Amino acid sequence: MSTISKFNEEEKGKLLEDLTWNVKQIQDDLLKEILTLNAETEYIQNFLHGSSAKELFKKNLPIVAYEDVKPYIDRVVNGEPSNIISAVPITNFFLSSGTSGGANKMIPSNNKFLEGYAFIIDLLEHVISKHVKGVEKGKGMLFFLTYLESKSPCGLPIAAGTSWYLKSDYFKNRPSNWYYSYTSPDEVMLGSNTKQNLYCHLLCGLVQRDEVVRIGSTFASGLVRAIKVLEDSWKELCLNIRSGHLSEWITDSGCRNSMSMVLGGQPRPELSDKIEKICSQKSWKGIVTKLWPQIKYIEAIVTGSMAKYVPTLKHYCNDLPLVSTIYASSETIFGLNIDPLCKPEDISYTLMPNLSYFEFIPMEGDSGDVLDLADVKIGCSYQLLVTNLWGLYRMRIGDVVQVTGFHNKAPQFRFVRRENVVLGIETDQTNEEDLFKAVNRANLVLDSSDLRLVDFTSYADISTSPGHYVIYLEVQDKNEDVKGLVLREKIFLECCLAMEDSLDDEYKYGRCHGSIGPLEIRVVTDGTFDALMELSTSKAQYKTPTCITSEKALQVLETNVVARFFNAQ
Repeated sequence: MSTISKFNEEEKGKLLEDLTWNVKQIQDDLLKEILTLNAETEYIQNFLHGSSAKELFKKNLPIVAYEDVKPYIDRVVNGEPSNIISAVPITNFFLSSGTSGGANKMIPSNNKFLEGYAFIIDLLEHVISKHVKGVEKGKGMLFFLTYLESKSPCGLPIAAGTSWYLKSDYFKNRPSNWYYSYTSPDEVMLGSNTKQNLYCHLLCGLVQRDEVVRIGSTFASGLVRAIKVLEDSWKELCLNIRSGHLSEWITDSGCRNSMSMVLGGQPRPELSDKIEKICSQKSWKGIVTKLWPQIKYIEAIVTGSMAKYVPTLKHYCNDLPLVSTIYASSETIFGLNIDPLCKPEDISYTLMPNLSYFEFIPMEGDSGDVLDLADVKIGCSYQLLVTNLWGLYRMRIGDVVQVTGFHNKAPQFRFVRRENVVLGIETDQTNEEDLFKAVNRANLVLDSSDLRLVDFTSYADISTSPGHYVIYLEVQDKNEDVKGLVLREKIFLECCLAMEDSLDDEYKYGRCHGSIGPLEIRVVTDGTFDALMELSTSKAQYKTPTCITSEKALQVLETNVVARFFNAQ
């Protein structure tokens, strides 16, 4: 796998075709490369004794979860040689986002991950340029953020995957084409103060508003948060634009120095007046298209746990396409969306066979039949396994995916859910997919009452008898520009009823027989989920946990509860 940044569009198109036609051969060759390269590592040697045969790999190497290999990873974290697990030296550790339970995992990595990330970004540039006309004539306002990294006991950096990429030479020496043309200087992206960075990102984008053709963030949640900063700070942003000078509270030296170049000390009263007029409107529906009139699409991951942000983005962005670009995790990059303008509910990702070796455990039928990428069947759902070049072998990722079709011979997958259960009181087992369905039912009730769901999380409260599900909701009134929310009891009781009605028979059996108490909605005040994010050690790729287990996080939520509602039926 080599960089393709110097390829022209025709060459990139040919490469994509070659990758998607020759799936089996590329996967087999990659597995052989991984096993040959890592044959002498302690982990592989224990099972294959120097062999690189695929048959022995399938027979002898166990399928593992993170906890199974954590002892090996911990040894490297604590200073033992990388060759315990990887022949290519481990250069850093990723702190995974811990989507389901809020618990982070330490994932080993090296430059092979960065090489794959750069590869998929370059390929993505080719795909989007084919589908979005004129995008090469403007700039992107991308809310990229990095954070202060910590050090492992062995001295290697611990960071989020996106932060590590932004700090790497792959990003520093990136191509000069349109996809890498941003409104913000690198210094704004590389600052360590989230509030200051987001403010400066917005200021850069507003000063260059007529050049912005795309707006995005890694995850939909990051984009929603940026819009919230705009909502809170637009008056001050207008003052900065009017005067040509940055607010004094921005103290990050990189931000101050780079923003002085953007603003140039040049007053822009007419631009300030235009922005102020737009932001002063009572309704912010469609605000993004009003502030940035040349925008062509929104770029952010909106699948999986990010799907809950789609209604909010549609509210602010009208009918702009929501482009969910790549499917990636701390363990590997899987692939990309080659139909970027499809509807959010139709998004599938085409897995690239040169990035990692992929295997699939069927969710139906004989669970012992582990399939290769080339052998999966359309319509079937699978648990996903990854073997990569940086020390993970046949590892369960925790994702369940469904095959929706093929591009040439490359399967395309819809993300279905996280594998693990997120809520349970007794014998009931509610997973992410079922919880999302329940929240979507509640969101229909909110939407019909001109209330907008900002964010949610859940908690299995067993402090009472019987225990019950708690759903924390942050909502706003669509028709009000004030922060306060006029709570309406009838609406939230309807939400409780709608959610319980959508849960499965096991849950309903428990409710009927008294082993599960009534579902409770706890409404929290505006900004609560921003405060929740501040607890995270991995803010660059933070996703609100679907279910809360942290006592500190629960304390933040409980401190901000303003109303409680139970389904009394």
